Amino acid sequence: MPADLAPLLLVVAASAVILGTVLQRVSGMGVGLVVSPTLALLLGPVSGVLLTNIATIISAALIGFTLRRDIDWQRYRRLAPLIVVGSVPGALLVGAADRAWLEVIIGVALLGTLLTTALVTIPPLSGRLPAAVAGTAGGFLNTAVGVAAPAMLVYAQATGWQQRSFAATLQPIFGTMGLVSVLVKVGLGAAPLAALPLSAVAVVVALVPVGIVIGGLVARRVPAAVGRRVAVLVVTAGALSLLGRGVGGLAGII
Repeated sequence: MPADLAPLLLVVAASAVILGTVLQRVSGMGVGLVVSPTLALLLGPVSGVLLTNIATIISAALIGFTLRRDIDWQRYRRLAPLIVVGSVPGALLVGAADRAWLEVIIGVALLGTLLTTALVTIPPLSGRLPAAVAGTAGGFLNTAVGVAAPAMLVYAQATGWQQRSFAATLQPIFGTMGLVSVLVKVGLGAAPLAALPLSAVAVVVALVPVGIVIGGLVARRVPAAVGRRVAVLVVTAGALSLLGRGVGGLAGII
């Protein structure tokens, strides 16, 4: 980060982390949706998504502990094994694509998954196949673009998963996805930890707990549906900005 812009960028990153963790505490999702496009814009798609994965691990662990009584561990066990399967091709994509293409891919993936959850009516499904597809898709999306929430939301809609259990169980799922994504990308050399700015890492680690505390207070007054709508608005703006910059880079404009 350029020294003259670092304070401003850190303020933007801090705001995204606070908003994302507040929304995650309120609705069960939000860190990946809000933080991923913001950090990808500030730090680049590789470092930005990697730092988002780290933020996801911390937030999921803390929120999961708070909501532990409502976690459906049986559903978690159905989804978790396939996360690794999806994470490997996601890491290979991150390692192979250049910055502009990654920005385009992330922007399109975010917008596409959001439109899918908003416009497509998901038929009722049951059995192991929906969980396998959701786990694989979530692992791929989380590793490649830092956002697995849409895949989980489609699965929840298809299986009639109640919101209270859904929001709680998402935390160990997101934590597992974040951890697997970091290990796979670092292990394959697709996203080195040394490339992360220490100031940005410090902001994320310090402010995730703050956002969760604020989110706990907000959750008493704000319905989960409102939190999800705010997250969708923020991620749409971020995805469009990221997509525009990626297209500009491919066209030689930026």
